[in-house]
Amino acid sequence: MKTKILFALIICFSLAISGCSQAPQEDTKGEVVIGSKLFQESYIMAHMLGIILDDAGYDVEVREGLGGTFVNYEALKKGEINTYVEYTGTAYSQILKKPSLDTWESQTIYNETATGFAQENITIATSLGFENAYALAVKESWAEENGVTTISDLGPYASEMVIGTDPEFAKREDGLPHIKDVYDIEFKEYKQTVSNIMYESIKNDEVDAVSAYTTDTRNEVFNLRVLKDNQNALPPYDAIVIVTDEFAANNPDAIEAIQQLNNRIDTDTMRQLNYKFDVEKMDAETIAHDFLVQEGLITE
Repeated sequence: MKTKILFALIICFSLAISGCSQAPQEDTKGEVVIGSKLFQESYIMAHMLGIILDDAGYDVEVREGLGGTFVNYEALKKGEINTYVEYTGTAYSQILKKPSLDTWESQTIYNETATGFAQENITIATSLGFENAYALAVKESWAEENGVTTISDLGPYASEMVIGTDPEFAKREDGLPHIKDVYDIEFKEYKQTVSNIMYESIKNDEVDAVSAYTTDTRNEVFNLRVLKDNQNALPPYDAIVIVTDEFAANNPDAIEAIQQLNNRIDTDTMRQLNYKFDVEKMDAETIAHDFLVQEGLITE
């Protein structure tokens, strides 16, 4: 009998110790899943949203490099992700299938995009403050030698040139097809790949031109000349954060957290953040974290 009592006391004591060693689970406001596209800027911004939302009390999952525009957008509509960073020009022409305008104006495109999204039960949670536009770029040395400063100047050369593009630009209506329509130029060949390889390709003379991003520091690092879009063929691409109407209604704290980034990042700042990824080889999450600390939006 004494043995049984002693054994029971040992069990009770063990359970008590075990219970004391486990800290109570902290309640969270729910889970938020964040998507990103296939380039450095999208990685950085996805982690920035993730850190902001984690600091606001949410469980966060960042799906870095989830896919292109339509992969992320469809995942958003299906509830597989809750938010990601999109661009107004892409949303206007690719997602909403709105017609090209004779004159592109940023606020007009934003308003049309917001109206179109509303019909899709999508909300623009905030505008980030920077534009990452598509552009055509060639090597500075070649541009200098041939007197090329604008897309129009490519006319005599394009038919013998190979252009490297990201996975979308070669075929999307606001990309190369629109360049062809507006400027009446067509390249000899295009090679689609992810942005890192695209930039390496022009660096290594494997292509003659690329569909550059205006916030990408590799334009300077690889000594590229970004050509002026002198006939305004390419629309504005202002960075926005989008969510579903349902998510916005159910998670006002999340929207409030996201809106801390409203107009917080200008184009030069985004270029500097991309530089840290491309040149200094910092990881996207660290870049995002350091920026938020510097801005006083989170503590260390």
